[in-house]
Amino acid sequence: MTTTRPRTRLRLRPQGVLLILCGAALLRIALFSELYLRYVKEGLRPYLVVSGVALIVLGLVGMIRRDEDEDEHEGEHEVHDEDAHEAHAGHGQDAHDGHDHIRNPRIAWLLTAPALALLLFPPPALGSYSAGREEARVAAQGTGTFPELPAGDPVDLTLGAFASRAEWDTGASMKGRTVRLTGFVTRDDDGTWYIARLLVTCCAADAQALKVEIRAADAPAADAWVTVTGTWRPTGKPGSDAARPVLDATSVKRVSAPSDPYEKR
Repeated sequence: MTTTRPRTRLRLRPQGVLLILCGAALLRIALFSELYLRYVKEGLRPYLVVSGVALIVLGLVGMIRRDEDEDEHEGEHEVHDEDAHEAHAGHGQDAHDGHDHIRNPRIAWLLTAPALALLLFPPPALGSYSAGREEARVAAQGTGTFPELPAGDPVDLTLGAFASRAEWDTGASMKGRTVRLTGFVTRDDDGTWYIARLLVTCCAADAQALKVEIRAADAPAADAWVTVTGTWRPTGKPGSDAARPVLDATSVKRVSAPSDPYEKR
């Protein structure tokens, strides 16, 4: 007697396709580009790659089915359908239930649409909308004297470093110096405009806004990335509510968004 080994084949299933699409989206942003920096810190890249591979493997495993398993599965449905027909013959509700049973898998395919959109159109980094709704103070604990700035003007500073010195530095280390800041544009309802960056500890979910008010220059469009050169304007005693990060601009230059748009703690 000859035993025929069951063949193994792939069968498209919504849950498997969904896992594969999500895994492919992770690999696209983390392995084949630097788009992942829009959402998480650089050190988390290996975890995203491993997660993407794992999702794809799980999706493929979920779609592998042997012929004998398929036969058993179909046999169970035939027995179930015969029993249901004998027990409820003549009832219109049974026909409705049968149609639901057929339609549900097709509806499940709709779940793949968001995953496909994630793969083809990764969400942008957080921008002025987020910055306008949460302004964080990232500064030294209490007032004090900060180290002198490096020699030469202009001095490139992060928004966090500028804000800390503007709000807490009793030594006024930025007085008389020209500084250069880079960020995206955001505005208040009264027309005041700022350059901003978002500060992350782990990922975009814990982002906090850093904002520096810009004066003496017209505002570019919201969310445009700019490099602003200018001088610090003192606004109050360090450590008081009046001390705010304000820059008198001498030039505003449009620049491309950096691959890593966030500042880090």
